Amino acid sequence: QVQLVESGGGLVQAGGSLRLSCAVSGRTASTYAVGWFRQAPGKEREFVAAISRSIGTTYYTDSVKGRCTISRDNAKNTVYLQMNSLKPEDTAVYYCAAGNTGMPLRTTRRVDYWGQGTQVTVSS
Repeated sequence: QVQLVESGGGLVQAGGSLRLSCAVSGRTASTYAVGWFRQAPGKEREFVAAISRSIGTTYYTDSVKGRCTISRDNAKNTVYLQMNSLKPEDTAVYYCAAGNTGMPLRTTRRVDYWGQGTQVTVSS
């Protein structure tokens, strides 16, 4: 069993930055594909960023490219999402996810484990 615990969400003004953290326990983070998804009120959960379990290739949804960076610290078994130049439309609950797959975690169908979510609110 894998547990994912997010932290780092909060309220920030447009243009600001946040760094989300996801502590992985139960298995080594590097043995899983991991990623971040988000869900705004009334909308479906959507892919934000992912990092492969092998060589650490990163993937981003178009709306966050150039503003967000996903990274993984294997020594700390933690995955991060650095978000810069935040916009009000980035407001959502952000979920850390892990999948026992060799494919990039760009769809909820590949997710085996979810964190509890952390709220990110960007004010205009």
